[in-house]
Amino acid sequence: MKLKDKVALVTGGASGLGQATVEAFVAKGAKAVILDINEDKANAIIKDLGDDNVIFISTDIMEEDPVVDAVNQIKDKFGALHIAVNCAGTGYPGRILGKEAPHPLDAFKFIINLNLVGTFNVMRIAAELMDKNDPGSKGEKGVIINTASIAGYEGQIGQSAYSASKAGVIGLTLTAARDLARHAVRVCTIAPGIFDTPLMQLAPDKVRDPLLESTQFPHRFGQPNEFADLAVHIVENAYLNGETIRLDSGMRMKPR
Repeated sequence: MKLKDKVALVTGGASGLGQATVEAFVAKGAKAVILDINEDKANAIIKDLGDDNVIFISTDIMEEDPVVDAVNQIKDKFGALHIAVNCAGTGYPGRILGKEAPHPLDAFKFIINLNLVGTFNVMRIAAELMDKNDPGSKGEKGVIINTASIAGYEGQIGQSAYSASKAGVIGLTLTAARDLARHAVRVCTIAPGIFDTPLMQLAPDKVRDPLLESTQFPHRFGQPNEFADLAVHIVENAYLNGETIRLDSGMRMKPR
C-alpha cells in the first residue's frame, strides 16, 4: 500500500516512536490522526506539519466509546481509514514480591489494559472502518501495526506487568492477521529494543549503561526514525503479514 493520500491513525502519536511515525507518514504524503491525551505536544506537531496534514483527537484507548467516537470523527473528516499504528503504552517497575508487599494488582491491571487491551480495542474498531474501503491495486483494504517490545520475549526483573502486556501483543499478531485476512487487512507487530526516546534520555546512567552494553551492531540505542522507517516499510510491503519483527540491533535483554 502506498502511503500517498492514505489516512493513518497513530496512538501515542504525540511523542517518541509515535511522533516519528506521524512525521514519516506525512513525509510520504499521508494524512495522520494523532490519538493521544497530550494535547500540547500534539498541537506542536500539528504546527510543524500543518493542520491540513495532521489532526489530534484526545482519546482514552482503554475505553470503547472514546475510540468509537475518534474513528467516527476520522470517517467524517477524511471519509476513510487505511492504516492504524498502536504506539501508546507505558511500563511499571515492580517485582512480583517486593521488599514491602506483593506487586500492586491495580498497577498490573492498568498496564495490561493500556498496552494490550487498548491495542486490541483500537485494532478492532479501526478494522471495522478499514473493511469499508475498496481494495487497492494489491487487493488490500488496510494495515494495522502494533507495538510490542523485546521485553515480551525476555523481560527483565521487575518487568512482569510490561512483559506480560507485550507478550500478549506478540501473541495477538498472527491470530489477528488470520482473523482479518478475509477482510484484506494485514497485521504486523514491531518489537523494538531500547530506543533513545525522551523518556530513555531522562534515565540515569545506571539504567542506561547495562542496556547499552547489551546492544550488538549498531552498538547504540535505536532512533525513533528507525522505528518509523520500519512502519513505512510494513505498510508498503504487501506480503508482510502476521509477523512480529524485532528491531533491536541483535540485543538480548539480561535479567537486570
